[in-house]
Order: sequence, then structure tokens, then C-alpha cells
Amino acid sequence: MGTHYKGSEEEVQALDTYIKLVRVTESLVARLSHQLRSQHDLTLSQFGALESLLHLGDMSQSELGHKLLKSSGNITMVVDNLEKRGLVQRCRDTGDRRVVMVRLAAAGRRLIAGIFPDHAQAITEEMGHLSQDEQVALGELCKKLGVRS
Repeated sequence: MGTHYKGSEEEVQALDTYIKLVRVTESLVARLSHQLRSQHDLTLSQFGALESLLHLGDMSQSELGHKLLKSSGNITMVVDNLEKRGLVQRCRDTGDRRVVMVRLAAAGRRLIAGIFPDHAQAITEEMGHLSQDEQVALGELCKKLGVRS
């Protein structure tokens, strides 16, 4: 599905490309997040927080929000919900009491370590519809579009 806008050729091309990018992203996210929700009662943001803490270690709540592209209010809610389930712990940074650090609790470490391989496999299967060269090209194009300043 493309745009029905009757603008310039450049506008129509940009809008068509944008629509395709949004639709494929939403489609992939819907399939992958459904699996996390139905099997593990996790949102994609909660999964991302657990995965970041597993692979990168403890970090401030604001760093975590920055990594996940979440607002401060949204990351607070994500961490609140994970903390209620006993999956993460908050503590004050010893060097700066204004900073709230987030770390995986033992239950969170067990959960994310157990489900990450299946999630990685699901992503691999989704991306397997593209060749390795296509995946590299898509990654480069996404990076080029995403890091514009």
C-alpha cells in the first residue's frame, strides 16, 4: 500500500518508502511482541530493558531509557512494572544519590537468560527472508536514516 497523495515525484517516493518502513516495522514488532506477551507476559520495552541489563550490566534508569529510546516517564513505568515482578532492583548510585541505578534481580537474570535465545532465533527466522547481503544493506540504510542530525 502506497500513498494516495498527489504531490511531486520526490514526495510520493518519500511517502511510499516511509509507509513501507512503518508497516514492516509494525508487522515485525507485532509478531515478536505477541510471542513475548503470550509466553512470558512481557512487553517489548520490558524485554529490551532486561536484555540490556543482561548484556550491558547495571545502568542508570536514564541510560536505560536512552538505550531503549523511551521517555523518562515511560522508562519509569517499565522499570516499575519489572520491579513489581521482582525482575529488577533499583538502588541509588553511591557516587551520586540523584542517580537511580537499575540491576537485574536473580529472577530477572534467569528469565531473560532463558528466553533470549528463543527470541534471537525468532528474529533470525524473521530476518531470514532476506539474504545476508540484503540484511547488511538494510542495516546500513537504517543506520544512515537513523543517525541523521
